[in-house]
Amino acid sequence: MAVIVVSLATSFTTTVVRSSFSFSPSLFLTKLKSAPCLRFTFSVSPFDSYRRRGVKLMAHSARATLGLTQPANIDVPKIAFSAKEIDVAEWKGDILAVGVTEKDMAKDDSKKFENSLLKKLDAKLGGQLSEASSEEDFTGKPGQSLVLRLPGLGSKRIGLISLGQSATNTYNFRNFGEAIAAAAKTAQASDVGIVLASTGSISNESKLNTASAIVSGTVLGTYEDNRYKSDSKRPVLKSVDILGLGTGPELVKKLKYAEDVSSAVIFGKELVNSPANVLTPAVLAEEASKIASTYSDVLSATILSAEQCIELKMGSYLGVAAASANPPHFIHLCYKPSSGPVKAKLALVGKGLTFDSGGYNIKTGPGCSIEFMKFDMGGSAAVLGAAKAIGQVKPRGVEVHFIVAACENMISGTGMRPGDIVTASNGKTIEVNNTDAEGRLTLADALVYACNQGVEKIIDLATLTGACRVALGPSIAGVFTPSDELANEVFTAAEASGEKLWRMPLEESYWESMKSGVADMVNTGARQGGAITAALFLKQ
Repeated sequence: MAVIVVSLATSFTTTVVRSSFSFSPSLFLTKLKSAPCLRFTFSVSPFDSYRRRGVKLMAHSARATLGLTQPANIDVPKIAFSAKEIDVAEWKGDILAVGVTEKDMAKDDSKKFENSLLKKLDAKLGGQLSEASSEEDFTGKPGQSLVLRLPGLGSKRIGLISLGQSATNTYNFRNFGEAIAAAAKTAQASDVGIVLASTGSISNESKLNTASAIVSGTVLGTYEDNRYKSDSKRPVLKSVDILGLGTGPELVKKLKYAEDVSSAVIFGKELVNSPANVLTPAVLAEEASKIASTYSDVLSATILSAEQCIELKMGSYLGVAAASANPPHFIHLCYKPSSGPVKAKLALVGKGLTFDSGGYNIKTGPGCSIEFMKFDMGGSAAVLGAAKAIGQVKPRGVEVHFIVAACENMISGTGMRPGDIVTASNGKTIEVNNTDAEGRLTLADALVYACNQGVEKIIDLATLTGACRVALGPSIAGVFTPSDELANEVFTAAEASGEKLWRMPLEESYWESMKSGVADMVNTGARQGGAITAALFLKQ
């Protein structure tokens, strides 16, 4: 089985999973071997406190949130995308957005454009486009844009939007789409036409991918999460015409694919943006179940309660969850194509800490970012967003399992303490030397569960370590895997989707710092190489 770890800088029927064994759970399911002259007093399972408080250990318990906050029901604005082959000078709408590189902005001795499309548009505008670009020092450098209201074209305005030195990949064109969305917001434009100044060197296949990336960027750039604002303005962009990149059913299909995936990305962003008093583990499970219900022809949902996780001996995961008044919910969605043979089985595992206080090793001091720890379920948001996208796209020949061990890492008398030993569902014992290294403890049982689904490849996504962010910054995800083949597949997918990844080493000698004198391992090692030791931990 190949495994890769990526560190990121809801009507349905619940399937009840039962196991054949039963035992009396000690704190975090750790079993102590008896020794001569020693007696052990076992504390009551922290999950008994849920029963005493009357908390239901099932998903979908409806109750008021802390602060009585509920997100407003705001529909994601729909933009009508179409592909056309027309004279761009005659296109009618609010903004004609022209994508230009620095090379496209080159001018001759008379300060006129050399690019054929820009030369044509400039002639229609009486030379005002070249003149204005010179006056505004617009040279096509990254981040530049220039929107002018000039008479002479079918459009009310013309915009020059920079593509930088060159535009050769999905990342560039998606950023271009986002820049167009920003320009449309500023101008309050409802109809936009998009054309590239140079398309001669782009193959037909590349034109499809280019159009798809532009659509994705435009959708994501237009969207604003206003669910928690009492008064918000709706975007006015209604239609976008892609000009000069071809027409036909293949392009229409590609644009629809881009819209589907973008809607799933927005869903993931909304999950991450939701505050922890609203998005509890139970609500995250409800959202997962809604996905399965919406695409019930291909998706099914299994939500495990704390009681069921005890039966599966998920002591590592339950140890993290023990301090919270909000009980854990273990999420398992399964995609199976409606027809045809299954040729591959995959699992996507996402870290699902809906809030991380750090536990008894509480996050304190400048830079601790405790107020941002609602983001610690970013891995689960990516996984559930992928489930939504796959439910819409419905790929053939592949079975996909989406797995999230959702919980909170809080502080209470029932909580996990530094020095405690927890036992994962594969029998490995873990000495907890830092309660703020909790994500790997939840992922341990999630990965064991994923292995038991009979999958061939697992991708784990997690906001796992600050060390990886220190190493790679905020925009690049670290990738750990012993499999070169799987790494190549993931990097090929990342290039196609415009994501930035960097492969990190699995230095086995660093495991020495993860050894415990009283258990199989500790959950944190030396400070140096912290991202690597986290990955080595998950390898267990």
